[in-house]
Amino acid sequence: MSDPAPISRPRARPSVDAALHRISTLAAHEVDAPVALFRILDVLIEHFQASSGSIALLNPDSGRLEIETQRGLPDDYRDVVLRLGQGITGWVAFHGRAQWVPDVSKDPRYVRIRTSVRSEVAAPMEENGQVLGVINLDSDVTGFFSEDDLTLLVRFTGEATAVMQRLWHLQQLREKARQLETLIGIGQSLVSKVEERELCESITRDALQITRARACGLYLFDQPRSVLRLIALTSPDSPAPLTPSRDQDLPLESSAVGSVCHTRKQLELTNVRSPEYLEVTDLPSGDSLRSMLASPLIFEGEVQGVLAVFTGKIHRFNNEEKRLCAALASLAAVALQNARLYARVFQSEETLRKNEQLTTLGLLAAEIAHEIRNPLTVIKLLFGNLSLDFPIGDPRSTDVRVISEKLDQLESIVTRVLQFAKAPASLHAQWNIRDIVEDTVVLIRLKLAQAKIQLRIEMPSEPLFVEAHKGQLQQVLLNLLINATQAMPDGGMIRLRAHIGETSGNPPMVYLDVEDTGAGIPAEIRTRIFDSFLSGRPDGTGLGLAIAKRILASHHGDITLLQSGPSGTTMRITLPVAKP
Repeated sequence: MSDPAPISRPRARPSVDAALHRISTLAAHEVDAPVALFRILDVLIEHFQASSGSIALLNPDSGRLEIETQRGLPDDYRDVVLRLGQGITGWVAFHGRAQWVPDVSKDPRYVRIRTSVRSEVAAPMEENGQVLGVINLDSDVTGFFSEDDLTLLVRFTGEATAVMQRLWHLQQLREKARQLETLIGIGQSLVSKVEERELCESITRDALQITRARACGLYLFDQPRSVLRLIALTSPDSPAPLTPSRDQDLPLESSAVGSVCHTRKQLELTNVRSPEYLEVTDLPSGDSLRSMLASPLIFEGEVQGVLAVFTGKIHRFNNEEKRLCAALASLAAVALQNARLYARVFQSEETLRKNEQLTTLGLLAAEIAHEIRNPLTVIKLLFGNLSLDFPIGDPRSTDVRVISEKLDQLESIVTRVLQFAKAPASLHAQWNIRDIVEDTVVLIRLKLAQAKIQLRIEMPSEPLFVEAHKGQLQQVLLNLLINATQAMPDGGMIRLRAHIGETSGNPPMVYLDVEDTGAGIPAEIRTRIFDSFLSGRPDGTGLGLAIAKRILASHHGDITLLQSGPSGTTMRITLPVAKP
């Protein structure tokens, strides 16, 4: 190594108090920690008139001393990494005692970095008995420093350590604030993701950002098959540095992250390139990744998958990092379950639409069969009264027999269609209207939350029973709720209110009102909303309310439009109170 030009030194040293003041005020100026270290070293070199100096910090991952800042050392100073006990600096860190070396050439511990160094003083940076680093000052003159200088350096080092501790603590608080802000943003973002693969890709991107890791992978757990699948991987490297490809099945017993599914606890591997992990199928195959922290995605006691973050160098994850990854995994588990529930809701809506179409076909078939039965009955009666008796052997007698058989066949077909279109009475039972409402709301509550719609359910304290086909009533109610949601694209409120009403001479009825705060139904179609194929939306079929009307009519009930306007719409379902 070639020596740089020596640092010029003043003739007289500044006062001790002035130097201490310059160091202590660094904490009040909110400077970055690396800048503060550099300024501390400047103050010490100036005060002690040193030729060069350095501050080495202990790396908690490697357990080695690494030079964090320096003055007067050669450009390749970063190549010098000392073990505890190695060199004068390593000895000071290992024993926690300051050292004064008047002549480094006579000290076998000395590791030469700059050839012209002749004397050295070094003091440990300690907090609560734990060594954090070492401050070194060098001189090109033998015996330049004294024991008093060593005592003073220890004093300066103590003040510098206190300042750095405050700055490091402030830096940690800022990092935690950044992480908390990022977690909140991640939580808000994940709620809006409803497609599973898109959600998983978003989770790995967010994890990479918040942890500052080198790569992040998300594995989904297929419990029935007892396998994991790498469904998302984010890394700045190209190609991705993990061995398994996306969607490849990984048996639990031969994968490292598989053990997380069994233990339900985080797994930390300090060096995934160790020989004992070479045969594990889900770990990196190259040298780009080193340490791994895998966290389970758990929702309501069930493992959904594993979130794994990888670092580019050997790293020991501290408790804060572990808690952060655990929090992110918890958010991911909730978001993943949320997306799956959304998929079920959308599937339920699709099933509802298909059921509406099938119901419509059934009702149309019943209407057609009903209309055919009347003229068919007339034709059959008239044909029977014609008394068409022809002699034996007359071909017309065969024609009469065939016509009679076909009339009976047509009557049988019409009867079967009418019976099929009618809901079986065995499916009707007594139901508490509250149960029907609450079970229906479960199907749509996630859709309401996504649409920023509040739901208020107002039910009487006493149960209200109705005689009904539960599935058909849920179909009617779900249709009304979906219509209300589509009427409030910017959010709003839906109120479900049930009460009992009586009119003179009529049996008591259950009224279920569905109120929304949407823009209302256009005035020109309000009187025709229960007509088939009438819709106020371009993507609507116009069958929902027509089917609802017919279903309630078959229950001896009705559905009506109570009111509609700019402040909202109220639809009322009416059903007879069930007799005990």
